[in-house]
Amino acid sequence: MEVFIGRQPIFNIHEQIVAYELLYRNKNVNAFPLIDSDAATVDVLVNSFLSIGIDEVTNGRPCFVNFTENLLMGTMLDYLDPTKVVIEILEDVPITPQLVERVSELKERGFKVALDDFVLDQNVTVYDELFHYIDYIKVDFLLSPLLERMEIENKVKTNFPNIKLLAEKVETRNQFEVAKHSDYVLFQGYFFEQPQIIKSTDIPANTLQYFQIISILKDEEPNINMLAENIERDISLSYKLLQLINNSNKRTKSKVRSIKQAILLLGLSELRKWVYLLAMREVENQKESDVFKELMRASLFRAKVCEKVAKINYRENFSEYFLVGLFSLIDSLLKRPMNIILSQLPLSESIAETISGTITEMTPYLQFSLALNKLDWNQLEKLSTQLKLSNEAIVRIYDEANAWVDDAISLH
Repeated sequence: MEVFIGRQPIFNIHEQIVAYELLYRNKNVNAFPLIDSDAATVDVLVNSFLSIGIDEVTNGRPCFVNFTENLLMGTMLDYLDPTKVVIEILEDVPITPQLVERVSELKERGFKVALDDFVLDQNVTVYDELFHYIDYIKVDFLLSPLLERMEIENKVKTNFPNIKLLAEKVETRNQFEVAKHSDYVLFQGYFFEQPQIIKSTDIPANTLQYFQIISILKDEEPNINMLAENIERDISLSYKLLQLINNSNKRTKSKVRSIKQAILLLGLSELRKWVYLLAMREVENQKESDVFKELMRASLFRAKVCEKVAKINYRENFSEYFLVGLFSLIDSLLKRPMNIILSQLPLSESIAETISGTITEMTPYLQFSLALNKLDWNQLEKLSTQLKLSNEAIVRIYDEANAWVDDAISLH
């Protein structure tokens, strides 16, 4: 499944990139499609943070993201890291005392806030209260008349030194110079660069699996083992869970060695929020190619085989063996280099090294799972001696792993 994000750089006065605005796109066309604004923002955030990885999208710089009134007042912002997202309040959001109160709360949590396509409205009486919490005001240099711009500029310069002026839709060198002369410090527009489209591949989610997990999470004390088992059945969920940890302030120096550990690291409240969000996004059926389905099936098969053989050999860290198999084809699924993907996942060093091709104590287990999937009996014979597996055990592992995969795949 292909995913797209529009990304337009924001420059400082020295023409250096200091941030990006992220824009909704659904194909390789550089224009905003007709879509509900709430859905567009959800898609931008999921694609940026979970499908591609925010550090890859923004190169470590902050990202400006549009927020509707509905999303501003809802729980969406509970999921986001304030150091990575600048909240851009859309121009059609009513400026009310309730908005001022909400922006004050968001500022206390560490968010920076921008007003998009800003125009002064004489009927609004709470600008002074609101501006106290605003970090950026974006002014449209293409459509705003000079007198309107000057009114905004004078109000900011006179009373609100905390606010940085950002000139957007700057399309000529002359507009850039005028903006600089008028004390704008940030700039965005086609004069510098039109939005780039970042294209990537996402793993289609198992929507039914989301709703099964939601039903478990509704319990006052959810069964963590049952949660882990359900997430393990879906590569998309497993991958996004690790991305969540990588992008959250819950990330610690300890690396993830199992899906259960990942759930505990993230926390049930965070998991609830994101699973609901992802389920909202995945309600439309995603068409998968036969190749994609086979890759997903092979990944699940490898995972279960690695885990079973690890248990037979009394490996206490059998969950790590499961993750080795599960993510061994992630580069083919996402169509991105393995080293880039692994740099964005908080996997233990032994898992990452094995998947990358370094020979570790886990390598024979992964090799065995590959050989068993292909029924390569020459390779199986060599590896079964090393792994102390009888022919009867090999047949049993093959049947049990296939039954487990069939059960997981049938939910799609």
